[in-house]
Order: sequence, then C-alpha cells, then structure tokens
Amino acid sequence: MTTIIENTTTKIIENDKLINLDYQIPKINENFAIGKALIDHITLIDHEECEAGDEDSFFVCDLNQIKKNVEIWKNHLPRIQPHYAIKCNTNIEVINLLYKLGVNFDCASKNEIDTILNLGFESSKIVYANPCKTNSFIRHAKINNVNLTTVDNVDELYKLAKFHSNCKILIRIMTDDEDAQCRLSTKFGCDLNVAIEQILPIAQNLGLNVVGVAFHVGSGAKDFKSIYKAIRDSRILFDAAKKFDFNMNILDIGGGFEFETFLESSKMVNDSIDEFFASTDVKLIAEPGRFFVANAFTLATHIIAKRSLPKNEDNINSMIYINDGVYGNMNCILFDHQKPLAFVLKNKDGYHYMERELKTISYSIWGPTCDGLDCVSSKSFLNYKVEVGDWLYFPNLGAYTSCATTQFNGFKNDTKILYV
Repeated sequence: MTTIIENTTTKIIENDKLINLDYQIPKINENFAIGKALIDHITLIDHEECEAGDEDSFFVCDLNQIKKNVEIWKNHLPRIQPHYAIKCNTNIEVINLLYKLGVNFDCASKNEIDTILNLGFESSKIVYANPCKTNSFIRHAKINNVNLTTVDNVDELYKLAKFHSNCKILIRIMTDDEDAQCRLSTKFGCDLNVAIEQILPIAQNLGLNVVGVAFHVGSGAKDFKSIYKAIRDSRILFDAAKKFDFNMNILDIGGGFEFETFLESSKMVNDSIDEFFASTDVKLIAEPGRFFVANAFTLATHIIAKRSLPKNEDNINSMIYINDGVYGNMNCILFDHQKPLAFVLKNKDGYHYMERELKTISYSIWGPTCDGLDCVSSKSFLNYKVEVGDWLYFPNLGAYTSCATTQFNGFKNDTKILYV
C-alpha cells in the first residue's frame, strides 16, 4: 500500500488501484484526522466473512506529524541537536525520516547501535547513552567507531579504560525528578560530590577523555525547575573539571520532553542555558524520544466481545473486550504510566454508527488475554453504544508501545502499520 497527498485530498494506492478518500487535510492542530480517514477505509469490510487476522489491531502513522514535531523542536530549541531515543519506537520508516530531517540518535545497546549502522548512517551520529554497559557491547562500540558515551560510576571508567580508552565520556548526574511520571535518577546518575571527588580524578589517572555532562529530568515532569537545577549543576561540574585538565565542551540535556508542555519546558531550557552557558563554546545535545513520535501514531482496535452488566455503583454499562491490550501495544499502561483514551470509530459513508443514538455510555475496556491485569481502562465514556465487530481507536500511542509488546497467550506482536 502506498499513500500520497495531492493538494488537500488523501489518496491511497492499494493493489495498484487508486482509492480517493476525499478527506480534507485538517489544520495543524487537528491531529489524527488523516489517520482516521485511513482507518475508516480499512475497517469498511464485511466482518462476517473476513479471514482470521483481518480484524487484527493496526497502527496508522502520520509521517507528516513527525516532520512537524521536528520543525517545532528546531524553532524552539535551535541550539540543541536532538538525538532521537530509538528505544521508544524502533520503526525503520520513522528512523529514516528523522535522519533525513537532520536528527541524530541515542542508542542504549548493541542492537540499537546496529540498527543505525545497518541503515548506513554515520557512527558519529550516535551517542551511546547507557551509563552501565556490557563489556562486549563496549568492544563493539569501539570496533564501529561509536566514540561518545555516558558514565555515572567509577567502575564504568575501568571498563572503558580496558575496552575503549579513546571513547569520549559524558558524566551523567542525578536530577531532581521526584515529580516526574517516569523517574530515572533512582537508577542512573551520580551526585556532584561523586562526580568531582571520584569520577574526575580517576578518569584523569586512567588517561580517559571526559568531554561533558549529561542528565535526564525524567518523563512527564511538570515542575520544570528540575531542568534549571540540572543545568546549574552541570555548570558547576564543567568548572570543576578544569582543575583536572578536562576541557568539557558537550552538554547533553537528555529527554522527557512532551508535546503538550513543550513551550514551557523549552523556555526553561533556553533561559537556563542563557544564564549558565551563554558565553561558552559548548555543543548542546538532547535525547528526545516521545516528543517526535507519540502523537504520530494512532492504534485501531476491534471489539471482539461484550458483556452487559447489571446496575452497579460505578455505573459501568458493559465490559468490552478488544484485540489489543497491556500485553500488546498498550503495555505503556503498565510500563510508561500512560492512560490511552478510547474513541469510537465512525464513518460518514454509511457505517452503521450513524444509525445509533448519540448517547454517552460508560464502559470498562479489556484486552484479549486471560489475565485479569489486562485492563485498558476501568472506566471510559464513549459517545455511541458499541457492539461486537465495532472499532475503537486510541491516538497518541507512538512512544513506548510497539517496542515492548509480548506474545503472551499466543497473541502475535507484529502489528501492521499503515503510513500516511
């Protein structure tokens, strides 16, 4: 299937036949409209005669939304070179597009490094941003000229001295991420005392090359003072490094940026850099992941079963079961603290939703496995009375979803992706 956009009409070429969806491209802030048009087309099939698998959940990826996200980044953080954290979505089409748009890459393992190198991209585009690395992975990085990594402890210095002594090092410091939705400083990062009193002198004795500082304030942070504090602490470490003859020239401000709060977070970044690094010749980089891809993917799911409930104190009308869940593409509910929002798919060209009364009804939504933990939503309000065979779609599911799916209960994890 190939998708093209002419003027303001979305068209799909399927089996060499041109299908005109006659769907007007919306304004920039009306996300998912193109994707919904494609979902409408795909789901207009006779489900009573379809083959097993035809009703599987699938993604629609709006590549143009990714392009817009990169443009927004460049407009608000023009001084900071983004390194896309491919761990959040390893889709090759996405990675190729980001490379063409001038984005570099944050890799955390041998396989992620190989993903970038096998696409023919330069090793200089990679920051190996994992403070705790496997010895063989360090050797692999050296062989492939991946020469920038992060460290937050002394033991890692000895490993680098043995396996990749020429690698440039960023000291990863702890941040105040207590208010973040996904905290990282509980696992990674050292405090300033450890960095100054242990890592810097031992790195000097080992002849290693410490070139900068890295941090990550966590994902879903709402108190952006943590960014200010981290950049301030980075300045302190930059100054301390001079006493050990290190001339630091790279500051990595990590990731955690979200589309909804980007105006606030980017302003804090710019203000903090202006205060602490304005007069220095420092290369600024970052490791955004979800910011580039989260709102570019919409998941379409099929309702496979329904169970009506007697009157209850929660006012839940029915339990509905869909063919994707927390063991599949919505593992983000468990691992990433996300709360996907469900919407009823409707089509203006005769799809039967329009024959039903428009009425808000409450449902609990469950995944397809036999595990009681597989709950997508304990209570969701939908605008139509849904039945088995209907479809729900979930926007904003491009980050930390398909990358962590399982095959629990025999449900496959090769979800189809349709591109617009």
